[in-house]
Amino acid sequence: MTKKPFFDESTVGARGRREPESEPRRIPALTIVSHPVPGRAGERLLLESLASGGEVLLSRNAPDFMPPGKALGLPLAAPFLSRKPLRLTPGRDGGVRLHVDEDGTPVSVGRPVKGVLEWSREALAAGVPLELAERIVLLLHEEEEDLEEAPDSLGMVGGSVALRRVRRHISRVADLDVPVLIRGETGTGKELVARAIHQQSQRRKGPFISVNLGAIPRELATAELFGAHKGAYTGSTRDREGYFRAAHRGTLFLDEVGEAPPEVQVLLLRVLETGELFPVGASAPLSVDVRLIAATDAHLEARIDEGHFKAPLLHRLAGYEVHLPPLRERIEDLGPLFFHFAREELRALGEAHRLDSEDARAEPWLPVSLAVRLLRFGWPGNIRQLRNVTRQLIIGSRGQPFLRAEPRLLRELDSGAVPLPSFTVDDTPVSAPSSKAGSRRKPSDITEPELLAALRENAWDFQAAADQLGIPRPSVYDLVDRSPNIRTAGDLSPEEILRCHEECHGDLEAMTRKLEVSRRALSRRLKELGLAPKPQRLG
Repeated sequence: MTKKPFFDESTVGARGRREPESEPRRIPALTIVSHPVPGRAGERLLLESLASGGEVLLSRNAPDFMPPGKALGLPLAAPFLSRKPLRLTPGRDGGVRLHVDEDGTPVSVGRPVKGVLEWSREALAAGVPLELAERIVLLLHEEEEDLEEAPDSLGMVGGSVALRRVRRHISRVADLDVPVLIRGETGTGKELVARAIHQQSQRRKGPFISVNLGAIPRELATAELFGAHKGAYTGSTRDREGYFRAAHRGTLFLDEVGEAPPEVQVLLLRVLETGELFPVGASAPLSVDVRLIAATDAHLEARIDEGHFKAPLLHRLAGYEVHLPPLRERIEDLGPLFFHFAREELRALGEAHRLDSEDARAEPWLPVSLAVRLLRFGWPGNIRQLRNVTRQLIIGSRGQPFLRAEPRLLRELDSGAVPLPSFTVDDTPVSAPSSKAGSRRKPSDITEPELLAALRENAWDFQAAADQLGIPRPSVYDLVDRSPNIRTAGDLSPEEILRCHEECHGDLEAMTRKLEVSRRALSRRLKELGLAPKPQRLG
């Protein structure tokens, strides 16, 4: 089966000749997105034995998840996971099967699931979020075997296949004094890549000048870039050095190069060809020693066809091309990126200690329902948008023990959600729940009395209540969190649980009705307190 790569791995030489590389071998993997210990986000488990027809047993005690670039790892080590392992076995045509037993660790894929689930290679390429026991979120995806690693992270967060390829490209071109063209959607981190190239180059001790061509007024672009003599144009009251001369013996980064006016394009081409420029009002050229790195989110070939961009300039800019993948094609990096931005925001608030927890029994600071929403969102604004959403969550949750999203943000995430990949259960095709299809009603339209009535009618089974209300199950958790008169199992004191356990003689069903909390969460609290409920099966 032909696999579509995460992004175009071919490189473009000075003559525009593409040199495709052989397709590497891909294997399934699991990456931690959310865990009660925040520092574990990004650790991954390669499911190598599946490629040879073997199986992987996943439990609280084994196998080890490895931090990127490290030789030692740890198991999930979460006491609320069942000792009975989940089984992962090879599926058809390179897919993966997950065996979920009735009395094992509860698993949700948009909803609780049991039996033998199977995903195709196409589903793995898109990424499948798995919720374990409502405490851990893993992403089932594909990994590339034996992909050469760059010497260090180069200042970029993540360990995905796509990002490792970018690092490899940077390492290849950094010490070569050739122009580089960085292509990628808005918000993918093009300036970060340009800075990494500069820092790895022989010009690292020289200046790095960053210029957004789209932000410079057209009538000033020439003078801003190439300089101007005093009196060269109306309003010119002093000599202007210009960005090129400011970057002498260093690197000049031109973002949004596709927005350069025609007259600027001509002058850029001359500088690239001769190393000389004419300041506005000058009669003699000046020599400059600058390495040019350009970036664009525009389709320059289409702009050439439309007559808006000069083909010779593209050929000069593209001494070497680096393609940056959008966030949706490196979604396994979302967890590390989120916690990286969260730590920066918390540090500014003096609350960075929130992410230092090592207690595997704790409620996850990033709730699983919110983590899955972040995974399923399409991220049209890429990493920049993720950073903004992280800041919104941090500030909006000040004073709260866990992150909480306001209804407006939840609606935004739900409306932009990408449907979960479909799968089969015991060979029966199943369409994984779509947030758009599941949200027959807006969660914000559900009143507290209506929510409470649905929970009582369904014996506090959150999935059944969600189906009755016509909303996704994660929305029930969010509504409960925002309802002052509805408690969660986490709100119960040990004394109250112990008293109810004695009154109900350990009957979990009776305790659930009496305490009016989720049966699954109550069962977990009982285990944490060393109390054994009568029914051993989790609902």
